[in-house]
Amino acid sequence: MTISIGDKLPQADLVKVTADGPDKVSTGDYFAGKTVALFAVPGAFTPTCSAKHLPSFIDKADELKAKGVDEIACTSVNDAFVLSAWSKANDAGEVTMLADGNGEFAAAIGLTADSSKFGMGTRSQRYAMLIEDGVVKQLNVEGPGEYRVSSAEYLLDQI
Repeated sequence: MTISIGDKLPQADLVKVTADGPDKVSTGDYFAGKTVALFAVPGAFTPTCSAKHLPSFIDKADELKAKGVDEIACTSVNDAFVLSAWSKANDAGEVTMLADGNGEFAAAIGLTADSSKFGMGTRSQRYAMLIEDGVVKQLNVEGPGEYRVSSAEYLLDQI
């Protein structure tokens, strides 16, 4: 079942990228008591993710925060070391990277994608959501190969 607006995020563990290295966090703890703009990419260093998706959230970070977003986070079915390198390569300090290395979070919310024809296995679908205290307030899931409704600009128009 795919997560919907009004649903509470399921319990899952992610790995937060920090300056001191990987830090395991639970969704229950991480999303509690704050408003988070969460977006998911199929893979770090992939073309659309690097050229458009991540940059949109970096560029619009101040505007999102001005509209009440406490934190901007990106998740991907990559390990924390890959996400750390991607963050550094894109000067993405405004975005918290949350590694979903085994795809357990993507599966728990029903937003996996089969990318095996590209040699990437099971990944996350591309989406953006607004989460308040662990509850989904906005959810924008892209169709296969698309990039439109998961942009920071689109999410800003919804807040």
